[in-house]
Amino acid sequence: MGRLERKNTLIAYSFLAPNFIGFAVFTLVPVVLSIAMSFTEWNGGSLANMHWTGLKNYADIFKSAKVGSTMAESGFFAGLGYFFNKVDLGIALKNTVFYTLVTVPLSLVCSIMLAMALNKAVKGAVGFRTIFFFPYVASMVAICVCWNFMLMKNGPVNQLLMNLGINFNKSWTADSTMAMWAIILVSVWRNMGYYMVIYLAALQGVPRELYEAATVDGANKWQQFRNVTLPQLRPTTFFASIMLIISCFKIYDTVAIMTAGGPGRSTKMLVLYIFQEAFEQYKYGTASAIAMVLLVVVLTVTVIQFSNEKKFAND
Repeated sequence: MGRLERKNTLIAYSFLAPNFIGFAVFTLVPVVLSIAMSFTEWNGGSLANMHWTGLKNYADIFKSAKVGSTMAESGFFAGLGYFFNKVDLGIALKNTVFYTLVTVPLSLVCSIMLAMALNKAVKGAVGFRTIFFFPYVASMVAICVCWNFMLMKNGPVNQLLMNLGINFNKSWTADSTMAMWAIILVSVWRNMGYYMVIYLAALQGVPRELYEAATVDGANKWQQFRNVTLPQLRPTTFFASIMLIISCFKIYDTVAIMTAGGPGRSTKMLVLYIFQEAFEQYKYGTASAIAMVLLVVVLTVTVIQFSNEKKFAND
C-alpha cells in the first residue's frame, strides 16, 4: 500500500470512527452483554450475585413445561392457545403483533392520502404540511395526556360518537377491547405526518411524462394512481414499512403513559414486558431473554421483507 493510499485510508477511517464508536458503545456492546445476560440470573446488584442458568430464562418465559403438557393432553393448537392467552410472553407477543398488523397499513394509507392531497399547489398546503408533521416532533407525554382526556368517558370523542348515534359510555383506555384501538389511533395520528413528508418527496420525483402517457391512453385518476403512482412509490413504501414495523415492535412510551399495559394485560407489549421484568421485578436475566425474543422476531420480519422485495424487484 502506497503512502498516498494509506493516507486516504486513514482519512476515511477518521470519518467513520465517530459513528462506529458510538454504534459500538451504545448498541453493539449492550446487545452482546444482553445476549450473555439472558443465560444468567441477576438482580442488578453486585456481579457476584450473577449466576449462570443456561436456558432456564427462556424456558421460564415460554413456560415450556406447562405448554408442553397442554399440547400432550389436548393437542398442538390447545398448547398454542394456552401460550397466547395465559403466558405473559405469548400475550405480549400477540398484542404487539396485532398492534403492528393494524398500525402499519393504516399509517401507510393515511400518509399516502395526505401526501396526495397536499402534493398539489393549493393555497395553504405548506401550513397543512406543518400542522400534520407537528405531532411527530411534539412531546409524547403531552400527546398521550391530551388523547387520554379526549378518549375519557365524557370526552370529546365519545360526545362525537353519541351525536352519530353510537352509544359508548366508557373511557377508551379503561375498556379491555377499546384500549388497544386507542393506542393504535394515537400511533397512526402521530406517524402519518412524518411519513407524509417522505411520500411527498417521493411523489415530486415521479416523472410527469408517465401521467401524460397514461392520460393519452385513456386512464382515469384511479387507474393512474394504481398503475403509475403506487409502482413509483414502491421503494418509499418498502422503506416506510420497514421503519414502521420496527417502531411498532419497539412501542413503549404510548402504552406506558396511556394504559400501563392494562386493563389487565390487554395492551401489554413486548418492550413494556421487558421494562417490568428488569426495573420492577429486577430480573435482568429474564428481561434479556425477552429482549432476545424481540430481536429474533424483528430480524425475521425484516429478512422476510427484504427477500420479498428483492424477489419482487427481480420479477
